[in-house]
This record gives sequence, C-alpha cells and structure tokens, in this order.
Amino acid sequence: MFIAILYIFGNNIPPKKDAAFTSTTSARANHSSQVVSFSNLLVSAKKEVSSVAAQKIAALERKISLIQDSSKAILFFDSLAKVWEQEKHQEIAAQYILFSGKFGNSEKKLTFAAQLFLKLADANQNEGIRSWEAKQAMFGFQQVIALNENNESAKTGLAQCYLGTGETMKGILMLREVAENNPQNVDANLLLGQQGIVSGQLDKAQKRFEKVLQLAPNNVEAMLGLAEVMKSKGDMQKGIDLLQKAKKTMNSPEFSKDIDQYINTFK
Repeated sequence: MFIAILYIFGNNIPPKKDAAFTSTTSARANHSSQVVSFSNLLVSAKKEVSSVAAQKIAALERKISLIQDSSKAILFFDSLAKVWEQEKHQEIAAQYILFSGKFGNSEKKLTFAAQLFLKLADANQNEGIRSWEAKQAMFGFQQVIALNENNESAKTGLAQCYLGTGETMKGILMLREVAENNPQNVDANLLLGQQGIVSGQLDKAQKRFEKVLQLAPNNVEAMLGLAEVMKSKGDMQKGIDLLQKAKKTMNSPEFSKDIDQYINTFK
C-alpha cells in the first residue's frame, strides 16, 4: 500500500512558472533541474534524520505496507507527520497530513496541509520544490472544496495558488466569485487589490484595499498595498501616512527599518 500511495501522490508535474510566490529561504536539496516528487524528496529527507527517527519512520512505513484499507492507515500517517515535523521537514510532514486528510475525508486536515504547503511554497527559493509544494497546496484546497463547496478560505487559497502558478485569470475569477458572494471577505478583497496593482488598475486596487481596512483596520498588507497605490497616483503624503501607520501596527524594529528605506523612495 505504501508504494501505491507514493505512486498516486508522487507523479507530480510542476505547475507553470509563477509570478506571485516570493522566495525568502533556501531549500534543503537541489531538485531545481528535475521533476520533483514526494518519493524523491522522501529519499533525500531520510538521509538527514536522526537514527531514532529513522527507526520510527521505518516501523510506521512497515505497518502501513501491511494495511489494505487506506482509511485504517490514517493514524500511522498522523504519527509519521509528527515525526517529520520534529525532524524539521515540514514539507514531508505536510504530505502525510494531506494523506491523512484525503483518506479520512477530513476538511480540517486537508485545509491545514494545503495552507502549510502554500506557506512553504511562498518561502522556498528552489523552483522545483516550490512548484511541487504549490501543486500539493492546490490539490489540498481542491479536496476541501469537493467536501465543502462553501468553504471560502479554501477557494481563496486555491485562487492564490492559481495566481502563483501563472493561471492568473483563473485565480482572479475565483476571487471575484468569493467577493461577490461575500463582500466582507478580507482575503479575497486583499488579493484582488494586490492583483489590481500588478495589472495597473489602481482605482480598483484602491477600492479593494480601502474595503479591507474598513473590515480589518489593522491589516498591514492592505496598508502597504494602499500606500503603493497612493505613491503611483502621486499622493505621496497619504502613502507615507499609511506606511507610518503600518510601522506602528507592526511594532518591529526590522520592519520599521525596511519601511523607512521605502519611504525614502517617496521623496
């Protein structure tokens, strides 16, 4: 059964190159020049774990291999996820949570795994692994929506994946649908505002960011987005005021330093 699971989830073709996912941390292994799958990531990761963890992993994998009913392997998937999390391999842990959520029809686990994969993709510098993580996030969000078509969080998450993997219009249409059905949805409005900046539709972006700040006055991303809009429109003082507010809200010396440097570009 374990080999079958690797086959089902391991044949992963990387999505299109992204324009939205940012890169801030390095990946462990160099898979940027090859198609990345769970199976080859697992092989690499096993070389880095402690001997105690390796024994636990092997024992759990043996138990899974003897199980014919996938639903009965859920507890073992959860145990493997904990071991890999302790070993600081979040991408492997997330995959086992995804397994557990898929075979257990758990909206909660699928959501957690998808959001974790999205976070990992946003932070990964390795193009191959980042693309694989984005694909896993998409799969997780799609499974959540299949279980609950009214899950707005999953829809905005899936839309963010589309935006990040080059299917921009598909992502925007999904976000618009969410925002139309629920104008109070902060995430959908925020993402639409950010896409408005990318596409040069500053008036639309401004309305989206202002909507977010009405709903969530301390949303720093909306402050930054609106500040950029104001800068582009030539209202430098309004932009600076928003950046100063963002500094106060974040209350972080490092963040404040970056913002001060950015404010200098307004002059």
